[in-house]
Amino acid sequence: MQKVVYITGGTKGIGKGVAKALLDNGYKVAVSGRNIEAVKEAIQDLGHGDNILAIQSDVRNYSDEESAVAQIVEKFGRLDIVIANAGVGIFSSVEDMSLEDWNTMIDTNLTGVFHTLKASVKQLKQNKGYYISIASLAGINFFANGSGYNASKFGVVGFTQAAMLDLRNADVKVTTILPGSVSTNFNNHEPSDADHWKIQPEDMGQMVVDILAMNPRVLPSKIEVRPTKVN
Repeated sequence: MQKVVYITGGTKGIGKGVAKALLDNGYKVAVSGRNIEAVKEAIQDLGHGDNILAIQSDVRNYSDEESAVAQIVEKFGRLDIVIANAGVGIFSSVEDMSLEDWNTMIDTNLTGVFHTLKASVKQLKQNKGYYISIASLAGINFFANGSGYNASKFGVVGFTQAAMLDLRNADVKVTTILPGSVSTNFNNHEPSDADHWKIQPEDMGQMVVDILAMNPRVLPSKIEVRPTKVN
């Protein structure tokens, strides 16, 4: 039986890298994003025909995530694995940060992670599934101009670890991954050969594949990952 995966924020970067790795390893994958045209472009690039599904969803809206899960179950008949990856970063001092910027990060990075799990938890319990959130090393290390981003990612780590304790006895495994520097388009960065030292999206994809392949008795509940060397 092919397992079914839902990845939020899967149009590029980590989300797309994880989607590719899972598709290449025989999973069925649903990918969501706020812009449906970007999602359709991503799944066309990823290929794999009928094993992939494009979904429009803004994780800030719980109803969008409910609809996403319903579409996945309608298409594939089940949902086994959820990867909460959607996120944004806006960096400025507390003095300069606008209310809009703060709310955008908290609503997307933290509340969105909750919405995704809340909408999918019944399927995960039914299928003894797996929930993975993509946090950040910024979720355990604070820095100047990072108060909003730090707050959101510290929250993701705390939320996911508590959810792990809530769900482990229901045979739902929960992990949070805390990557450091990854070569993506995050924060308007344009990946290039100069990023060769960074973690690559395909590395994150391979990590997720390896986590899902671990013996069911093993639960890597929190994983820090960083480049081997700093450029």
